[in-house]
Amino acid sequence: MKKLLTATAILLATPFAALAGADFVEGDRTFAADAELGATVTTGNTETTSLKGRLDMKHELGNWENQYLLEALYKEDSGEETGKRYYGLIQGNYKLNDVSYLFANANHEIDPFTGFDSKSTVSAGYGHKFVDTGKTLFAVEVGPGYQYKRLDDASALAAGYDTEESWVAHGVMNFETEITDSSKFKQLFVADYGDSLEGRSETSITANIIGALAMKFAVVVRYNSEPADDKKSTDTETNMTLLYSF
Repeated sequence: MKKLLTATAILLATPFAALAGADFVEGDRTFAADAELGATVTTGNTETTSLKGRLDMKHELGNWENQYLLEALYKEDSGEETGKRYYGLIQGNYKLNDVSYLFANANHEIDPFTGFDSKSTVSAGYGHKFVDTGKTLFAVEVGPGYQYKRLDDASALAAGYDTEESWVAHGVMNFETEITDSSKFKQLFVADYGDSLEGRSETSITANIIGALAMKFAVVVRYNSEPADDKKSTDTETNMTLLYSF
């Protein structure tokens, strides 16, 4: 745990050691953000509630291109909580040239329905933009990382220990392209391979409605090759949300 805290502190401090002025954010601005919100509520014979919120921020600091991401998901069925997930990420990319960069990433996830109270990962490495035309982006990141997990009470009792720590190989593949002037397609793959293989795929289509307001449809698939006892390896999530850019 001390290794994770030390690495996280270094990663969080690094992006703020530069001045402003790159081209990560469109136009002349140095900061931009997308706020996303979706909800489903049914009453009567079936009572369900589903809430999804997301805030994705981009910030330019000289040669640094930084991302700050917050996500929250909550589900309830007939008064019983059936899903809850909170996720936070900070990443700094240091530009070596127009297509290559070094990255530092730290993220933390709380999802008690996986058998783990929380999971934290820090990683760093090299990224390359194979395509970057302004309308289409295809980038790949690879590097080492360190992961720390805290098991919930039931999983800890069954396993005989309450935490797991391991080094991981971290990889990301990100593809984005404009379908039309008012719509965009995105495909993101993230994988961490250590004592187990954990991956996440997010496929989305965003279509502008009016001004800065858009509609987003997304399918998220999460995979764990060695889930906790009585848990499934694959989780899927389908969302229809409103997205506001500012």
